[in-house]
Amino acid sequence: MSSSAPQETGRQRLWSVDEHLADVLAAIRPLEPIELQLLDAQGCVLVEDVTVPVALPPFDNSSMDGYAVRVADVQGASEEFPAVLTVIGDVAAGSGELPTVGPGQSARIMTGAPLPPGAEAVVPVEWTDGGTGGGAASGMTPASAAPEGAAGEVRVHRAAEARAHVRARGSDVQAGDLALAAGTVLGPPQIALLAAIGRGTVRVRPRPRVVVLSTGSELVQPGEPLAAGTIYDSNSFALAAAARDAGAIAYRVGAVSDDADTLRATIEDQLIRADLLVTTGGVSVGAYDVVKEALTSVGGSGGSGVSGGSGGSGGSGEEDVQGGGVDFRKLAMQPGKPQGFGSIGPDHTPLLALPGNPVSSYVSFELFVRPAIRALMGLTDVHRPSVRAELKADKALGSPAGRRQFLRGKYDAGSGTVSPVGGSGSHLIAALAHADSLMVVPEDVTSVEPGAELEVILLG
Repeated sequence: MSSSAPQETGRQRLWSVDEHLADVLAAIRPLEPIELQLLDAQGCVLVEDVTVPVALPPFDNSSMDGYAVRVADVQGASEEFPAVLTVIGDVAAGSGELPTVGPGQSARIMTGAPLPPGAEAVVPVEWTDGGTGGGAASGMTPASAAPEGAAGEVRVHRAAEARAHVRARGSDVQAGDLALAAGTVLGPPQIALLAAIGRGTVRVRPRPRVVVLSTGSELVQPGEPLAAGTIYDSNSFALAAAARDAGAIAYRVGAVSDDADTLRATIEDQLIRADLLVTTGGVSVGAYDVVKEALTSVGGSGGSGVSGGSGGSGGSGEEDVQGGGVDFRKLAMQPGKPQGFGSIGPDHTPLLALPGNPVSSYVSFELFVRPAIRALMGLTDVHRPSVRAELKADKALGSPAGRRQFLRGKYDAGSGTVSPVGGSGSHLIAALAHADSLMVVPEDVTSVEPGAELEVILLG
């Protein structure tokens, strides 16, 4: 996306999407690293390279249940003329003292067990009679049921090449190899690797704690009965889920009524567990836009302590309605025109104030809050992936002049096309639920014809 200069609408400056995002990211600092136990570090970002202290696997071991043998002893073995070997004992996973396999001998061996001295290959039990004296076996007699079955004879029906069914020492990673690089997000496979190389703890940036507050006296919690003029609070659920999806630990606060004092007190109570605060609703120009009222009237001292705010080009000016360090702006975008950003409290906790319409708040989250969360995590790539796709539609799509429009879409990677889902209304939650992308119409484009190429932000 190309940046555009702020537009003037009377005395009100109209900020571009890029300018507002730049201000948000300029004020975000990655969280301080901490040492965490492995499972507590899931979803966190490594802050240092992790090298391998010991080779994996640390010894040659069997990849099959079967018999450890010498290659010469099974050469030419067949169903008609099996090789008959003496079984000298068992080698189980975790075995310490190992039997030595000599000429004409074999050892029962289990998957993951170390290859005993003298053995050169493993023949799967299915290539043998399992020591029963019959035909091809499908399994072994359990050691606990017949421990004497570990000895005796086994008939091998197929030859084996050297190192057959043997996992070589260091075939996964060698000592000194780079296991995981700094900047890696720790998912289940990465946690498994850390455990496999013996790491009990790891140094990471913690997952950001994000508190989501929705405002509005009309909001009712799901599961409760609706009274006249009320609606269910969907925004706080959507944004808390989106914060989790972005990698944060999310705390959802029930809807706050349209009262500035109550909102200030609620925000102050939540600061203790917040690395980032997100509000939704109350940022426009109405008489009950409580977020703007609460954060504007609190000033730079006292109350909840709104303080030092956004960086970059978002400083002061007559065009902005400010509350201490919280700027309330109008952006050249649709949906999501009214936005607020700043910091609050003694620790200068970042606060993003999003509009209240459901689609507006979600689009705003994707554009501004998700990158902020990823920046707090210490990631360098904070944005959703985007592609170019051909518009597949029955008619041209209109877009307001001077506004960057974000339309819900369904992206087809196979055909490289994107189709609109629902209308452009900022209240259409059902359409949002069926979309997997946002189609971006630039500020200088007012009509997009079918077949035209668009930037598409992938949400999945």
